Amino acid sequence: MTSYSIIGSGNVGTALARHFARSGISVRIANTRGPESIASLAAELGDKVIPVALQDALTADVVILAVPFRAHAAVGGALQNWSGKVVVDAMNTYGISPEELKGQASTDVVAAAFRGAKVVKTLNQLPAKLLAQDPAVNGGRRVMFVSSNDRR
Repeated sequence: MTSYSIIGSGNVGTALARHFARSGISVRIANTRGPESIASLAAELGDKVIPVALQDALTADVVILAVPFRAHAAVGGALQNWSGKVVVDAMNTYGISPEELKGQASTDVVAAAFRGAKVVKTLNQLPAKLLAQDPAVNGGRRVMFVSSNDRR
């Protein structure tokens, strides 16, 4: 069975945790402040959302990055070997200059920090408030674009 983690407990990370809970899928959630800082969120969402330390979150098969863009390098450096993992880049580059990206697409910059992982870009096209809402309310649906350069 595939395991999932969300790194980040801000607006996007919380919105995604709500979707996992609503769908009955177990997900670990971590941030830099430690699991006790997200215990109340986990209690609100139920037993499918499990607060853990960052190192424990990195053991998941699929790791969703919902952190400020500049924080991705520290997360990437927390694990030496990302082979066999899928890293979902749900970040935005607001406030990041083109010079800081060195002419690269942001997900290429992210992929360089997660060597060996399959990096996928998605979950960042909607404002967090809309992302948090149940898409099925009033018969609605959500479309999320998914992109990757990984040929595997």
